[in-house]
Amino acid sequence: MRILHILNHTGRLNGNVHAAVDLACAQVQLGHEVCVASSGGDFDELFHANKVETIFVEHHRSPLKLLRSGFALHRHLRKLKPDVVHAHMMTSAVLAWPLCKIAGIPLITTVHNEFEKSAILMGLGRRVIAVSDSVGKSMVRRGISRSRIRVVLNGTIGSARSQNRDQAAISLDSPSVLYVGGLHPRKGLPDLLEAYQIAREAVPKGKIYVMGAGPYEAEYRNMAAGMSCASSIEFLGMKADPYQWMAAADIFVLPSHADPAPLVISEAREARCAVIGTRVDGIPELLAHGAAGILVPSRNPQALSQELVSLLQNPAKIEEWKEKSQIGIERLTIARAAIEVLAIYRSVIKNPK
Repeated sequence: MRILHILNHTGRLNGNVHAAVDLACAQVQLGHEVCVASSGGDFDELFHANKVETIFVEHHRSPLKLLRSGFALHRHLRKLKPDVVHAHMMTSAVLAWPLCKIAGIPLITTVHNEFEKSAILMGLGRRVIAVSDSVGKSMVRRGISRSRIRVVLNGTIGSARSQNRDQAAISLDSPSVLYVGGLHPRKGLPDLLEAYQIAREAVPKGKIYVMGAGPYEAEYRNMAAGMSCASSIEFLGMKADPYQWMAAADIFVLPSHADPAPLVISEAREARCAVIGTRVDGIPELLAHGAAGILVPSRNPQALSQELVSLLQNPAKIEEWKEKSQIGIERLTIARAAIEVLAIYRSVIKNPK
């Protein structure tokens, strides 16, 4: 099968990009011809190493540049003659839709961030892939026909990005709590900082590590510096691959307010962390609805602090949840996700309606 993926860019540190990169490389491993059209970025070398072809198509949102990009993409479609086109971002879907219509090529879209208003544009696809059950239901509520939606839960274990990763041990103060994510309100870091300060009153030992970057970094650093537990909070900045820190951490916490299907959950489970996540969007599904990780209400630092105290006071309980993190973990592999996506491609190629 000849597959063309379209993304705005292939820059690192963007979950949508990571998911698309993992999928493209896995499809090559399954014997398919895969090409990625984008503005380029950090993963081009990885694509070439995994025999994924790349072509440059600018994704600037100005009308004139989009028109030029449309002509460029049209030329590539005529040359590549893909069996299916898969768009992963809104600009990509808008750019590809009319060209796929003209060429009679099935367009598949993946909804990665359904909380964005423009996510409704992903409904342009003949099939719309939702990255969790929660996202699928949300898109139905927003008017996308249920018959066109297919759910493929995000999975990243075994991805090309994890090949040849640095296995050097990282040393963290124990008991350690780790956060990995963007530094912006949707991820809920202030809730975790507040919860950790409450927990430190009961368990005055250990440390919390914050990994990530974003527009609110200065504000969150100032917030942490003003806390009574400031000496126990360390900001690590952004890391290309957080796995080493996850493997060294005792507890991984993702206190999101909205999160369709965060890849860091499967990465933390792969690293055998005891995981705490909020009961929002795709997080419960990624944690086997509480079997593989602890679920807490979103925007509730008090409830989060209670779970932290319960773990921090009892090392045996941390070990228990580390073991539970492995329950059904095979569900979170990229190989499983790639096979499910290929089945969706075949369904539209066989039945063009």
